[in-house]
Amino acid sequence: MNICQGQDGPIVIDNSSAFRYKDDVPLVIPEINAETTIGKKLIANPNCTTAIGLMAVWPLHKQFELRKLVMSTYQAASGAGQPGMDELVEGSKSVLSGERDVADNKVFAHPLPFNVIPHIDKFQENGYTKEEMKVTWETRKICGLGDDFPVSCTAVRIPTFRAHSESIIALFDKAVDISAARNALDDAPGVKLVDDPDNLKYPMPLTATGQYDVEVGRLRKNIAFDNALEFFVSGDQLLRGAAL
Repeated sequence: MNICQGQDGPIVIDNSSAFRYKDDVPLVIPEINAETTIGKKLIANPNCTTAIGLMAVWPLHKQFELRKLVMSTYQAASGAGQPGMDELVEGSKSVLSGERDVADNKVFAHPLPFNVIPHIDKFQENGYTKEEMKVTWETRKICGLGDDFPVSCTAVRIPTFRAHSESIIALFDKAVDISAARNALDDAPGVKLVDDPDNLKYPMPLTATGQYDVEVGRLRKNIAFDNALEFFVSGDQLLRGAAL
């Protein structure tokens, strides 16, 4: 950390996970907690999955006060870099050409073409993967929540090239109101409300790719829990978070 110490030292934005959980290093999504960077020379950048999801969660948290968060992610092959994208392309070609019944795999734990894989990063002792726990740890820190605040995530790799999507259930302390929720999302910087099911408009990787704003839609009251909202987000992870 010596490189960023002293009044005349440079400001360092670290894109790895090395400093994310250190108390004296801010973990930052600019639209949420930019003020934590004041006076800091070292700033940590969050995981792209966290960065995309919290863009939608944060304005709702400010409106209704978050109590619990449950997330399922649908993550593109490019999350594993160019080798992951290449494996998807070549594997798809081999199956479609009839060369193979099932694609070969080296980058991913299983063949990705025509498949989904509920496994990203290493499994932890609690049964979650490290990718899933990153969402828990980073959400707590970025949003200023307690160390035991309940956040649960299931991360799934899907056979798309770019942009991660997430299905989110957020439980709140205050009674939720759809109109107020829509207004909060519509006014939030970095968020694009795409929520017109009658005209088949909702967030998708295809439309989220290449844009900095995170698409949010399918907004509705969750019918299984009290004071809960359910929604879907898509964001280009090559423009948000640590995939930059």
